[in-house]
Amino acid sequence: MSKMWQISVPGSTANLGPGFDSIGLGLSLYLKLTVSVQENWEIIHLDDNGPKEFELEEHLLYVIAKKIADQFGKQLPACRVEMASELPLARGLGSSAAVIVAGIELANQVCELGLSVQDKLNLSSQIEGHPDNATASVLGGLTISSMNENGIVDTFHVNDIDAAFVVFVPDVELKTSESRSVLPEQFERTYAVHASANANMLAAALMARDFKRAGRYMEADLFHEPFRAKLIPNYTEIHKEAKANGAFGTALSGAGPTLISIIPTTIADDFVKAMKNKFSDHQIILTKADEHGIQVK
Repeated sequence: MSKMWQISVPGSTANLGPGFDSIGLGLSLYLKLTVSVQENWEIIHLDDNGPKEFELEEHLLYVIAKKIADQFGKQLPACRVEMASELPLARGLGSSAAVIVAGIELANQVCELGLSVQDKLNLSSQIEGHPDNATASVLGGLTISSMNENGIVDTFHVNDIDAAFVVFVPDVELKTSESRSVLPEQFERTYAVHASANANMLAAALMARDFKRAGRYMEADLFHEPFRAKLIPNYTEIHKEAKANGAFGTALSGAGPTLISIIPTTIADDFVKAMKNKFSDHQIILTKADEHGIQVK
């Protein structure tokens, strides 16, 4: 009987407003892989949250697993991989970061690389280019991270986030590259100081678990949301309705087009019902912070 691995990776939201490219939160929405070694490569998507048609050599999971095996001088054996994902593609819920983290873990397991958690943080963040979604997928919970010029990641990790999160997923994709193109190349110093103060306050409020104050700063971003808002369906309306129905705050999830609200757990059901009535063209998902990060059985 050949060995089989079950790899589970949480999706994530990044930024939460002004925590641009640095704050991430693992969500209880998962990418799950069942992996076994066999004669030929086979990647099977069990749902629509994966590419319909693909060449193996271009599939992100394979590309990453091969890259990591090569980097450590190992031969990557052929695998059968079944992938089930609760993460819609190109919607700002960390679907590509989750696949990258899964690809690293696949190579780690089948090639017996013995990677440390720090290795996984560094490798995934280097490939992604910034550490927000990647660290959240590796660790779960709330992550506040910085990556230096050598690609070494330093992370504060906070678990037990006692709040609920609601994501508003529109029926449109938004590639990160497209949403990056609307951002200014530079900011005036006074503007940058203000933007950075808001990011510091957001991080501090989250670490202190002062979600009411965190919600206020989630809506005070100056780094990216003012420029991306016009690309996002119902951006203003969702902010307004969420606030009126008791949300602490609402922000873009990553680069969008999904929006995410942080709400008290006590109002979760009523809040979701109200939002489904108002925004029937969005998929509205109630979730919470993931507590475990990547898991392998």
